Amino acid sequence: MPGPKYVAPPGGHPPQTDLLTGRAVFTEAYVVIPSGVMRDIVTSALPFWDDTRAWILSRPLSGFAETFSQYVMEVMPGGGSDRPEPDPGAEGVLFVMEGDVTVRIGKRRQRLQRGGYAYLPPSSGWTLRNTGKAPARFHWIRKLYEKVDGLDVPEPVFRNEQDIVPLSMPGTAGRWATTRFIDPDDLRHDMHVNIVTFEPGGIIPFAETHVMEHGLYVLEGKAVYRLNQDWVEVEAGDFMWLRAFCPQACYAGGPGRFRYLLYKDVNRHAKLGGVLGR
Repeated sequence: MPGPKYVAPPGGHPPQTDLLTGRAVFTEAYVVIPSGVMRDIVTSALPFWDDTRAWILSRPLSGFAETFSQYVMEVMPGGGSDRPEPDPGAEGVLFVMEGDVTVRIGKRRQRLQRGGYAYLPPSSGWTLRNTGKAPARFHWIRKLYEKVDGLDVPEPVFRNEQDIVPLSMPGTAGRWATTRFIDPDDLRHDMHVNIVTFEPGGIIPFAETHVMEHGLYVLEGKAVYRLNQDWVEVEAGDFMWLRAFCPQACYAGGPGRFRYLLYKDVNRHAKLGGVLGR
């Protein structure tokens, strides 16, 4: 099987000769942010991060997705942060697409390279530096951790996708598989970030309709995705943001594998009384 591929935002600035027509879509149920709109002009600088810029692809938005924020970070050699997370209640997941970073939690130092994954508990005081010679580009997914009486906060987790055997979905003969970084039966975790892989011709054969919100960043390949009532084409570098209960399915058209990084909120009761509670 070929090694993993990852496509980071292109940056730069399109020429004046380009057409305005594009694939960006914002609806009441989903958003598609194509890679071609992830340019220099839409990046953000973040407090306490050196030599860094971020594409902020999702954020909690009243009436839409409520649980998470997802960034693509670009950190120059030597850059990073000793105070990366401003919210002590936020947990985080990092996934490295390009470059070489070192994460420190207490006395532990962990090097993350391409395919590297880190789960970072709330209030863990983690830091990050680009320890390589090239820019590092990685996902940073943030969520407020939902504590449960009797369940401990999870410990930090560091893995690499190349060391994990993907699990085939039942009845698909490996055409649809999931790489899981966290045990799905571990109720301490209230979010999962997985990699979903479809071989050419693989499909989600029904319109999934569920309470979990999604962030889907296409790492490799292309597909046609069914979102609510629409079929949209997506390719490597595109991002999709799905509201809870948005019907979804896909068809991987090939010629290569179709893979995406998937966020979903899990393992907690639905809050009653609306977004603000009672």
